[in-house]
Amino acid sequence: MIAASPQSLVERAKRVNRGYGVGGRDIFPNVYLAPMSGVTDISFRRLISRLSGGRTGLLVSEFITVEGLTKLNPRICRQMAFAPEERPFTVQIYGGEAEKMAWGASMVEEAGADFVEINCGCPAPKIVRRGGGSGLLRDHENLKAIIAGVKKAVKIPVTVKVRVGWAEDSINLLETQKVVEGEGAAALVIHGRTRQQGYKGLANWDLIALAKSRGAIPVIGNGDILKVEDVIEKLERYGVDGVAVGRGAMHNPWIFNQIADLYEGKVPKEPTLEEHAALFTLYLDLLREEQDVEGRVLGKLKQMGARVLKCLPNSKGGRTEVLRSGTVAEFFDNLHKLLGGIPDYNGREMDFRELNGKDAVDPIQGVDYRN
Repeated sequence: MIAASPQSLVERAKRVNRGYGVGGRDIFPNVYLAPMSGVTDISFRRLISRLSGGRTGLLVSEFITVEGLTKLNPRICRQMAFAPEERPFTVQIYGGEAEKMAWGASMVEEAGADFVEINCGCPAPKIVRRGGGSGLLRDHENLKAIIAGVKKAVKIPVTVKVRVGWAEDSINLLETQKVVEGEGAAALVIHGRTRQQGYKGLANWDLIALAKSRGAIPVIGNGDILKVEDVIEKLERYGVDGVAVGRGAMHNPWIFNQIADLYEGKVPKEPTLEEHAALFTLYLDLLREEQDVEGRVLGKLKQMGARVLKCLPNSKGGRTEVLRSGTVAEFFDNLHKLLGGIPDYNGREMDFRELNGKDAVDPIQGVDYRN
């Protein structure tokens, strides 16, 4: 539910940053989809683009291992694929070896991406152990070598995504920012949590704002964004050039359309129950364009259903039935029963604390996600 006065949101939106430039390319609107492993594949990204009428500003791939790219692993290489409707498009890569990162970046450029992004934020142990992801926050010399190697290997702009530090007692965002800017990156995306936090707790937007105040390149903030009001509040209060929406897009895939409408002076609208049904129908069509394995299609529908349907009032029982569906047909039967059983609907109930899930839940595990 859009809690703030819709008209006041329109007025507030006129006074915030609404776009920025990267390597001579304008990014508008400045609210875009953050990469999530197992989630932001081509089907999900195209869904977001369709819902927003192409007004996503920027779309980013899942984070892709350069180990798989340099070995020409077909599954990994397919993760770079994107549709024309997705431009401007970024591929985010991760790894701990400068030579392989440079090679992987050159493959990204050959694939036609507009930008390449270096992942210094993923907290997954298997990635960190090999020196990639958040591991680079503790090895600035290697981070320097990686950025320098990637910059030398490609002509497209290079951006970097980081976390604020390894742990609360080792916050080193400003030092990392100095490395990123010193090696000539075009933009810095900051997830406001430490590696130790993973995806729990709250993002530290004060640190993101501090980096913005010290920075010479665009700073994009990431963390705890679920609603249009969250976007405007982050832009107003912290002065960042843009925001990236990750898990919030799984709960509220309409957020990009809502913010684009807001930037165009229109009052953002809540999706109707009919539009909830249409969301899953469109997603099914897009999924089947990419794969024909029924179990995988059903898994992706359930992945979205676990988040999107959680925001509907009094939906717990019906949502459980939807997520227990054994076939795609049963999924839609249960979905329509759920939507048809919600009387007096007047908007979604969203709380950013829902983004953090339960202690036993790791929300980046793709179709294995449960809630």
